[in-house]
Amino acid sequence: MAAHLILIDALNLIRRVYAVQERPFTQIKQQHDDELSASTLKQVLFNTQQTSVNALTKIIDQLEPTHALAVFDSQQPCWRYKLFDGYKKGRKKMPEHLANKLTAIQDAFMEQGVDSLTSDEDEADDLIATLAVKMAFHGQKVTIISTDKGFLPLLSPNIHLYDYFNRRYLDEEHVQSKFNVKSSQLIDFWTLTGDNTNKIEGVSGIGQVNAAKLLNQYGSIKAILNATDLKASLAEKLTRSHETMDLARKLLTLKKDIPLGFNLKDIRLTTPSPAPEINGNIIAINADRS
Repeated sequence: MAAHLILIDALNLIRRVYAVQERPFTQIKQQHDDELSASTLKQVLFNTQQTSVNALTKIIDQLEPTHALAVFDSQQPCWRYKLFDGYKKGRKKMPEHLANKLTAIQDAFMEQGVDSLTSDEDEADDLIATLAVKMAFHGQKVTIISTDKGFLPLLSPNIHLYDYFNRRYLDEEHVQSKFNVKSSQLIDFWTLTGDNTNKIEGVSGIGQVNAAKLLNQYGSIKAILNATDLKASLAEKLTRSHETMDLARKLLTLKKDIPLGFNLKDIRLTTPSPAPEINGNIIAINADRS
């Protein structure tokens, strides 16, 4: 039996669950111009933990993985902030009371047989990408649980992206419908357009329609830059934006070679049927286990 690893983008899941649990109380607070009481916050956090655990069990029941891991972002700024201090600028920070609840949620996940992983230097996305690519290289199936479009460039026959909240796979058809390019072209696409979600700049004056048109015509940014039939105005824009594009590509590209520090057997689920080991030694990461 082949292995099937699910990698849960934990904060993507938990923060969305928390937002839903908090919303009714926030609406009442706004009407009365009051702060949430300590007892209300406690209830919201309790509901968040229970709902997150319920989501985890539903994911496991539906996808029937043999292995699972919940991957958390560090509370410290990752290497991308050091490379570009405007990275994710203005994004709403996690409430302190929710951050303080994460350890309890990790413990609750562990009770379901799902361990957690964090790293001080890399984002959860980088850890997930490293694990997914290493598994796929060995011919094993990986399903990433997230709504984050940043995982779409990883799509392959062995790597899948599942949106738990909308109960759908984000596949090549989704990429084509949303961006009008292939998943393999997405890094080039966002390098041209920028990524407003993470405050990453692209080439001024090139939007999604033009970026898709260029990539469908030429195939890649490298081919576009080498083209001899570009309009002079476009060629000038690209020439002026070399540094911007270089930075964007670095920020957008997920790491896939982080040293791992555990074996596949360490994250095997006890409920599904056991899967064979991959040469006994796949995945190791120089990261702190939680």
